[in-house]
Amino acid sequence: MGKNCIVAQSGGPTAAINASLAGVISAVNKSNNYDKIYGSLHGIQGVLRDEFLDLSDATDDFIERLAATPAMYLGSCRYKLPDYREDESAYKNIFEIFDKYNVGAFFYIGGNDSMDTVAKLSEYAASVNSGIRIAGIPKTIDNDLLVTDHTPGFASAAKYVASSIREVAYDTYIYDLQSVTIIEVMGRDAGWLTGASMLARNEFSFAPHLIYLPEVAFDSGQFISDVQKCIDKFKNVIVAVSEGIHDADGNYIAAGVASEDKFGHAQLSGAGKALEYLVKEKIGVKVRSIEINVLQRAAGHMASKTDLEEAMSLGAKAVEFTELGETGFMTVIKRISDVPYEYTIEYSPVKDIANKAKPVPVEWINDLHNDVTGEFERYIKPLVEGEVDVFYKDGIVDYLPVGHLVKLNN
Repeated sequence: MGKNCIVAQSGGPTAAINASLAGVISAVNKSNNYDKIYGSLHGIQGVLRDEFLDLSDATDDFIERLAATPAMYLGSCRYKLPDYREDESAYKNIFEIFDKYNVGAFFYIGGNDSMDTVAKLSEYAASVNSGIRIAGIPKTIDNDLLVTDHTPGFASAAKYVASSIREVAYDTYIYDLQSVTIIEVMGRDAGWLTGASMLARNEFSFAPHLIYLPEVAFDSGQFISDVQKCIDKFKNVIVAVSEGIHDADGNYIAAGVASEDKFGHAQLSGAGKALEYLVKEKIGVKVRSIEINVLQRAAGHMASKTDLEEAMSLGAKAVEFTELGETGFMTVIKRISDVPYEYTIEYSPVKDIANKAKPVPVEWINDLHNDVTGEFERYIKPLVEGEVDVFYKDGIVDYLPVGHLVKLNN
């Protein structure tokens, strides 16, 4: 009898993470090395609590629907494993569960913090001479994982952000008066998603007229000067700003820093609102701020087909690599060319990826620090290509039901 697998998801949701799950399930069900696949509910916490769904009988129809369903079918968590050298109780529990289910491979789909879990489990497995293969599969709209060219979820979120900003521009241009609209985009440490807002521009609209990323220091005085120049030229000005912009001393430009999460990341609040108040005080024109917030994370109706296809391939390839004996890795995308867009999927040691962040190259930000360059445009354009067939019911998008998660929370 062959070994079984467990797959789990963690971190923030995206429009593509279920496509990676679909890729794993499909590959395992076609495998000659693995018999069953179990989905852990709510990430690694589901393993600790022995809460699983048996996904072994997934049909082709289910897998197709799953790939086009946003957020996380298995649920998520933000759980930080301790250093096993200080406290190995959680690890013993996890590997006892692995033994109970005759597990030969564990697949964890997530972002930077999830790769921390993959790295720690891999190191512990090696320390106890376990043959269980541990694999990471990337996702994050922040696009800040090292080694891989980009991460699943980013392109779909970029497509949503750019489309939404273009729609905001249409709304704004109807008024014959001076106005400033500030749109806050997710991105605490890396401005990839905010930079992608440049895709909203077309032959008659330069919106967003200004783009500010956290990779460079934000100067409030220069910002007011930038806005005033744009008002004088365009009348209606749209600004895209990352939630994590900060001054030269590292202080966030935000209405407040509410708290820190379990991984020590600042939970920010109101960069757009802070700039709205600044424009109102210094310039005095009509101004509003819009925080796209969670809407950009799981807009399945506007997913990038390229994004979902890559996500599925990354999941399937993770299974293939474990079958070849690999462990302690994350699947990665290696870009071959921009035009035509070509790539390969490889793997890289997760220890070289976890707990690190990939910023937007400074050379992809203009000298005035208020826009991105042509290099950024060439990078992002092929990633948002293609539309996904979305299921509808009674005129509303209809995704796979997740009653198994709702019931657990009641």
